[in-house]
Amino acid sequence: MHEKRDLAGLTELVDGLRRDRRRGPYAGHGEYVHTAWAVHERAGYLLEAGRAAEVAPQLRKAVGRITAALTHLDDSSGTAGEALRALTPLYGKALAAAPPKNPAPLANWIAKTTFDGPGWPDISLADFHAALGEAGTARLAALVEERAATPEATERFGLGFHVQDLREQLAAVSGDTDAYIAVVARSLTNPGQYGKIVQALCEAGRTAEALDWARRGIEAHSGSPYLPAQGDQLVALLIADGRRDEALAVRRDAFTRTPVHKAFVSLAATAARLDSPETVTWALGHLRERLTADPANAALVRELIACLREVGDSDAAWQAASTHLSDLSKYTLQELIEERRTTHPADVIAPYRRLIDSTSRRAATSTATSTPHATSKHCAPYTANSAPNRITPAT
Repeated sequence: MHEKRDLAGLTELVDGLRRDRRRGPYAGHGEYVHTAWAVHERAGYLLEAGRAAEVAPQLRKAVGRITAALTHLDDSSGTAGEALRALTPLYGKALAAAPPKNPAPLANWIAKTTFDGPGWPDISLADFHAALGEAGTARLAALVEERAATPEATERFGLGFHVQDLREQLAAVSGDTDAYIAVVARSLTNPGQYGKIVQALCEAGRTAEALDWARRGIEAHSGSPYLPAQGDQLVALLIADGRRDEALAVRRDAFTRTPVHKAFVSLAATAARLDSPETVTWALGHLRERLTADPANAALVRELIACLREVGDSDAAWQAASTHLSDLSKYTLQELIEERRTTHPADVIAPYRRLIDSTSRRAATSTATSTPHATSKHCAPYTANSAPNRITPAT
């Protein structure tokens, strides 16, 4: 009896997720999100009680209603979207506990939501694989290839991405590593694709191949700003394989290509792990050499100071800053002054005066260049001889 009341309560909560389009985008947002999470809590309780077959349809409605509501509900905070991301895999869990006799409608829903939906929810096939079964998975694969064969797949923005994503997910749930790699390798458009292959090979225990793919990814996208993740993969593999010097060489190569603070942090961490302080010394020396060759490069100055601060060499950072004051932003200079004044107060007097003067000049320039209100015979300033009812133009 208590469970029946709980199921009725779930139905009532799900009904509360209907959203009237005529309401303003901000109206009732907090209450709506509260209801969505109440659905999640109640459904989770009923699933634990073994009521999956009755809960699954309600969760399907909840996911559909929130998906529709988000097309006209302002969710700048992301809280309604967060509830949707939690309810979607819960729906998959309910279906796994009570698989549908005919999985085709589920496959149709996944394809339609992915290809024709508003962009949410994100559906992970791993959450629905058990419910799809062999027949449902085959049906979904056919729908993906059917959509891939349409002109839309190359003409409509985003559709090609979704086709590739579902192909990869289908290959992943198959458990066939080689099939998965073959699918991912069809679209090596960014470093992340190589990373997926490396991860799959690592999980399969195929270290040598993983190393090869990691190197290929770095070489193919040497100018990409997203390479740190691939560098981390390669370094981790090399260290695990006992190849210390090669791991350090990867960090040095990356820092040589992009001598910035972010690359230095990774290099310093690996150097510390492998007890190689000389690698850090080399990196700082490399930056100084580049700055000597290009002393007007303000970006190099900032990167050198950031790297010196990273390793705690505040004296060297202050010295570099003092030599290149004009290249520093006021925020960086303020931070350095705050750090320095507690231990060497006399050092900060000149830089602090420079900071004040610079701020004053900017304020004066801003005031001087501001546009004054136009003065005309209809709007002239008052003079000492102005009478209450008479305005005399100034001479």
